[in-house]
Parts: sequence; structure tokens; C-alpha cells
Amino acid sequence: MAKDNSELPRLPKHGALVLPRVEVKSYNVEIEDTTGYVGDKASKSAFWELLDKWRKPLKKFGEDPLGDKPSEEISKKKLAELLIEGEPEAAGVVQSAVEEFAHELATVIRRFLRLKEWRDIECLVIGGGFRNSRIGELAIGRSAVLLKADGIAIDLEPIRHHPDQAGLLGATQLLPAWMLKGYEAILAVDVGVTNIRAGIVELNLKKSRNLAKARVTKSLLWRHGDEDVTREQVVKSLVGMLDELIGYAAKKKTAFAPIIGIGCPGVIDEDGSIERGAQNLPGNWGSSRFNLPKSICEEIPKIGDHETMVVMHNDAVVQGLSERPFMEERENCGVLTIGTGLGNASFANREP
Repeated sequence: MAKDNSELPRLPKHGALVLPRVEVKSYNVEIEDTTGYVGDKASKSAFWELLDKWRKPLKKFGEDPLGDKPSEEISKKKLAELLIEGEPEAAGVVQSAVEEFAHELATVIRRFLRLKEWRDIECLVIGGGFRNSRIGELAIGRSAVLLKADGIAIDLEPIRHHPDQAGLLGATQLLPAWMLKGYEAILAVDVGVTNIRAGIVELNLKKSRNLAKARVTKSLLWRHGDEDVTREQVVKSLVGMLDELIGYAAKKKTAFAPIIGIGCPGVIDEDGSIERGAQNLPGNWGSSRFNLPKSICEEIPKIGDHETMVVMHNDAVVQGLSERPFMEERENCGVLTIGTGLGNASFANREP
């Protein structure tokens, strides 16, 4: 466990490895084997491919019980209904895909646990969009059983908050306690490959000093993945969303901290640039001439009477940090976010 408070920066830094309440031991790890990146085997697209695999033999006989829709267009809710109430063959197809995906997820977790920064993890939290479904929960539960059957003593848990909210709530953990005193809320942003979400996070420090009672009171969503947009258009739209939320908070007379916390894909450098890992976002976010925090500060120089501060970290780190208030008895924890890819991070708790 990291205990040396002298390591803690006095002011928040982008992509910091030493945060107020945790040490980030690793994040955005890319593990390769002979077939490619290991994490790709436990992504949302990997699940749809497995579902296709199990539908294919039935299609040869003209008897696909899931109909004519492509697998990725069948909602996870519909799949859960088929699993519980559908015809036996349809339920069997879904069950087969869930079972195989669970084995793949367990294999990926075993590979991560071989890393030095992951060996001591006691609890692994699973987030991302896939987790937000009964299908995802069943796959997580089955993976947990497989790991424990192999003698791997690790708790595998679905992330506590809705993944959309977890990606905003974790931003509060990027900031030292003294920066939040006297304020009621902050702005938070979750930049995704297909969506951007911005929201107001109410701190509720009087109810819980460790931010366990923080909650998202208002959020805005833009599905940029449905449109052909440039990087500049993404920034412009994000600034518009933030301006709208600032105006909303002003009408409510919210004591708003002049801080925006951001979770973004990729390896985040101290200056706010993105070293690598953001290749799926529109345009070149890894360009040396692009800096999202600076772009936002230029467009929103002040929040209320104070200069705007933007703090950015990797999106899996931020989502994992949403669990920090509930992990105080653990020394080492990790997070995997199952989405377009597989986000990952490992943490060691600092002394409270």
C-alpha cells in the first residue's frame, strides 16, 4: 500500500499515478499474444462474434431461433428475455455465447493477474456498457466461478453504480479533499468511443467525507458515433454541453467548484496530451498540437468568479475510482471496463 504522503502532488495533475486516495499501479495495459491483443477477446464485439458463432450452425438448417437480425442489433435486454423465457433452442444459443464469453473473460483475467502490478489484487470490478445487462452480469458471475474453481482467490464484482454514472462519479477522486471543501458539486465528463457524457456531480460531503454519497444530479449525452464528425466538432459540442450544465447550476444557485474532471481513453500525459490509445476517437487525438484540457479552458476560462481547472485521466481509471469509497478495507483493487475495447487499471489504496 502506498503510504508516503510526500509523493502526493499539491495540485492535481493529468494522468497522475499518485492520487489523493490511491496509487495507480498500472492502466491501459496492452497485452499481446499470437492472435493479437488479449483484451479484444473480452470486448463487446467479441461477445457478438460468439453469438454469431453459435447461430451459424442453426442457420445452415434454416432454423435460427434468433431470427434475421444481425447479432449486434439484438438488445442485451432481449437476449436476457430469451435466456429466461425463450424457446429452449434460442435460450441454448444465448447460454452458449455467455458461457464461452465467460471462459474468455476468465482467461483474460488470468493473464492480467500474471503482471507484477496485478498480482496482489484482492477485488476486480467489472464496468463498461456490457456490464449493464443481465447477460453481462451472468458472464461476470460465471467467470468468478471459473477463477475460484482454479484456486484464484479474487472477488469479481459488477461495478456498483450504473456505468454511465460511474464514469462521472470517479472524477471526484482525482481531487484532494481541500479543493472540494465549501462546494456542493463539480462538472465531470466521460469521453467514449461512441458517446460523450457530461454531468453535474453533487458531492454530498456532509453526508460522507469519502464521497460515498456523491451522485449525478443532471447529465447530457451526445452519441457522436452516429455522426461523421471531426475532432474540432467534438470539442465544440462538449463545450456546449458544459456551458448548458453551468447555466443550469447557476439557476439552481449551486455552489459549483471551478473544476472539470474528465475520463478519456488512452495514456494521459502530465501536460494533458494523449500519448496513445485514443485511435478510435474522431480525428487525431494523439496529435502533439491537440490538448483537450487546454481547449476547454480556452473556451470556458472561468466558472463563476474563478479560473477553470481541468483534470483528465484515463477513462477506465476514472470509472474504477468510483468504487474507491467502498474499497477502503482492500489494499489492492483492479477494474476492467468491457466496451468497444477492454479498459483496465490497478490500484493500491493510500492511507485515508
